[in-house]
Amino acid sequence: MSLLGSAALAMWWDMAPEVRAEFEDWHSHEHFPERLAVPGFHRASRWTSASGGEGIFVMYELASYAVLSSSAYVSHLNTPTPWSTKMMPHHRNMVRSQCHVLESRGGSAAQHALTLQISPQQDSAEDLRAFFRTLCAALVQRSGLVGAHLLRHRTPSVAQTTEQRIRNSADRAADWVFVAVGYDASALESLVHADLAETALRAAGAVAGAVSGLYTLSHSATSEDIADARRHPS
Repeated sequence: MSLLGSAALAMWWDMAPEVRAEFEDWHSHEHFPERLAVPGFHRASRWTSASGGEGIFVMYELASYAVLSSSAYVSHLNTPTPWSTKMMPHHRNMVRSQCHVLESRGGSAAQHALTLQISPQQDSAEDLRAFFRTLCAALVQRSGLVGAHLLRHRTPSVAQTTEQRIRNSADRAADWVFVAVGYDASALESLVHADLAETALRAAGAVAGAVSGLYTLSHSATSEDIADARRHPS
């Protein structure tokens, strides 16, 4: 499996331009290190909208699905720092999917990422998974692309957290998540009009209305990066 673990946390939200600089400072220097210090958090990657819009996409790669309900992680969700408390209300239109990894090929962090939020038609989950299994294997060999991953959301048994209350909105979730990454944005964008076109997805077993987005990498780090920085402070 190419992702660092058998689970992932995929999230999308909007961040207004007037707070973007502080958000990126906080997210890079406090939030990522905090999350990556939680046992089982292996890698964190943040992308921003390729069109220059307000959209943010973040993916955490996790050792296992159990990490999402671990006491260490839930404790952080319920004891946000003062800076986190300040920034959380600016996370607008949150979509937060807590996922099992179904398929994973190639790398998970590259200059560009295409995300797709989808749901299977009734009784078509296995057909849809088979479609993406074949697609993932093909895409990692395609010019401009280096990785493709399919995730499936399942809500863990965790009560609403302090961070959710601070955001003052119920988090939505994408049922299934497909993420493709690569070094050529046009190669990723073309997927939406070819392999992942509405007609192709419907034929494969997905319901209508898939939501796609193209993003550019802003920052990526592993738990080892954070541990090393703490061992060797400036």
